[in-house]
Amino acid sequence: MRSRQRMFAAVMRLLLKCLRLGRRRRFRLLRQVEQLWHYGHLCLRSLLYNSFTNGDVVLDSLFEPVYWLVDHVTRWFGVVFVALVIGLTSSIVAIVYICLLPLILQTYTPAWICWHLAYGHWNLIMIVFHYYMAITTSPGHPPQAKSDLTGVSICRKCIAPKPARTHHCSICNRCVLKMDHHCPWLNNCVGHYNHRYFFSFCLFMTMGCIYCSISGWDMFRDAYAAIERMKLLEKERLQVAANQTYYQTPPPTFTFRQRAFHKSVVYLWVLCSSVALALGALTLWHAALITRGETSIERHINRKERQRLQKKGKVSIAHGTGAGWGRARRDVPLPVLQAFRNPYSYGSWDNWKVFLGVDVPRHWLTRVLLPSPHLPHGTGLSWDLPPCVTEQRAPLLAI
Repeated sequence: MRSRQRMFAAVMRLLLKCLRLGRRRRFRLLRQVEQLWHYGHLCLRSLLYNSFTNGDVVLDSLFEPVYWLVDHVTRWFGVVFVALVIGLTSSIVAIVYICLLPLILQTYTPAWICWHLAYGHWNLIMIVFHYYMAITTSPGHPPQAKSDLTGVSICRKCIAPKPARTHHCSICNRCVLKMDHHCPWLNNCVGHYNHRYFFSFCLFMTMGCIYCSISGWDMFRDAYAAIERMKLLEKERLQVAANQTYYQTPPPTFTFRQRAFHKSVVYLWVLCSSVALALGALTLWHAALITRGETSIERHINRKERQRLQKKGKVSIAHGTGAGWGRARRDVPLPVLQAFRNPYSYGSWDNWKVFLGVDVPRHWLTRVLLPSPHLPHGTGLSWDLPPCVTEQRAPLLAI
């Protein structure tokens, strides 16, 4: 009996020991899983932590696949866009020479004929010259080797020196000096050396489209009314032909040349008016940027920097003005806050002179109103005071 009790007690002790060992192993496994979870969570937060992270950064990250697709489509379709610009412009010029010019020579007075011939050909020469220079001129790229420039950073994608106002183009896969944007209609970046050509092309193309739209308004109305009259007469002719018996189809009321003439006039006016509205808005936007001495990218950067400094109380909220006296205590003035300004702005008038390369008054004729391949001020690597700027600006608070 005692031997059985001892055996039963030994078995129970062994069973309890196994249960205790299993419980320890189970608790140890749970502790290991919990430690791995906390370690992974800490690693993820350390990798994704950024003090500058906000809603815009998250939105840009979500749209990164869309940006990648747009970059590759723009890269491969740049040649198609350039061919489209050349084709549409050539069609408008052909319609003007074939359809409108003979009509102008027959109906207009000699003074108006001279005006149309002079202005039309001058505008056409300026468009062709600036578009050719914009697509063939390199925007400028920083040197890949080490340089002695002060205050340069390193591009994270090129791993090369990145001077001030230089940005990386994801489509060209290179850094561009004073980059404004990548234009698919040029199949080229708009940068330091071809920014003036791009803006001049937009300006003269807009002027040419407005000129064609205004001067061809009466012709467009007559052509549109003629086309509507053609449709009505064609409908009546078909109704008469359906009620009668003919061995052959009756001849058309209007000839092919008349139809082509009226449809070409309508096509010219609609295309020129549409381009004038779209390209005119883009030209006004870039004119505002030039007036402020900014590029499209710098406009975005300066706005973000202004908002950041305003939150810290380092710059005034109102543009161009500083803060006044404090109202918390009447006898203690608050420090006057400096207005945020673009450090590369020399004033509205001087910004235009620097952008267009106007050093002396005669340059307004030889470099602005006539085709000129002159280079912009500076090399795009450093931004010293241009010679056309009359006075040095006071130090400004900016990035």
